[in-house]
Amino acid sequence: MTISNELVAAHPFLKALYDDDYYPDQVLDRGREILLRLCERIEAERPADLAALYVLTHAATEEFNDLEAAFDEAGSGIETFAREEIGEQFWFIARAYGFTDADSEELISERNW
Repeated sequence: MTISNELVAAHPFLKALYDDDYYPDQVLDRGREILLRLCERIEAERPADLAALYVLTHAATEEFNDLEAAFDEAGSGIETFAREEIGEQFWFIARAYGFTDADSEELISERNW
C-alpha cells in the first residue's frame, strides 16, 4: 500500500537516529518499516476515535519492543535519546492523521524501553 498522506509520505522517519552512528541503519530500517506499517494501517482502517488509534499504536509499540533485541545485538540500544525520538515519531503520526488530542504517552504506553 502506498501512503496517501503527503506529510507522512515526505517525513524522514527516525532521521535523528540515522544521523547518529550509535544506531545501526539496518535496525533503524526495521523501525522505519514499523512506523510505515502503522501509517498504512491507519489509512486502511481509519480509526474513528482515540481508542481505536491507540490499539494500532500499541501494536506498533510492541513491534518496537521486539526490535530492542536487534539493537542490543548490534551493540546499540533504545536509550533516552532513542526513546524520545521514537515517541516523537508516534506523536507526529497521530497529528498527521488528525488526532491532535492524542496523549503522547498513551500512544506508546506498551513500551518496554
